[in-house]
Amino acid sequence: MLRKFILGISIFVFYLLQCTVFKALSLASVSPNLLLILTFAAGFMRGKKEGMFVGFFSGLVLDIFYGQVIGFNALLYMYIGYINGFFNSMFYDEDVTLPIGLVFGSDFVYSFFYYVFNFMLRNRLNFIYYLIHIILPEMIYTVVITLLIYRIMLKINRKLEAYEKRSATKFG
Repeated sequence: MLRKFILGISIFVFYLLQCTVFKALSLASVSPNLLLILTFAAGFMRGKKEGMFVGFFSGLVLDIFYGQVIGFNALLYMYIGYINGFFNSMFYDEDVTLPIGLVFGSDFVYSFFYYVFNFMLRNRLNFIYYLIHIILPEMIYTVVITLLIYRIMLKINRKLEAYEKRSATKFG
């Protein structure tokens, strides 16, 4: 129960940071996708089910406040959380290369599908421009921010796992 509460607060805080602080700190008119980082981390650290849970609610928050269609971002984030959950068996606290690669790939997949469904279907076919000016800078910025945030999320995950283990031995 505590984990779900912490995840709910995290979604809210990451959304606020993404929409306020990091919009002000945007570079080349792009900002990092913090909710994608949270979705990736939940799936990678805790598995498919939690990745889907965090992804769905992160995307739903974006859809409610920014989306043109309710459910589009929720579906994309849910799939990203689920796919990152497959790599849970390879989760190792000290490894940084796999998480960085997964965030890089997740951000590319999200941006690509966002382009396909929001721009290409509206006959805006200049993908190379979108790739160079939007997708790549956002991916790089998101990866750099991931390097800073991922360690904090690891510590929070360890503390929650220790709390859950203590709680299970008390009542179990």
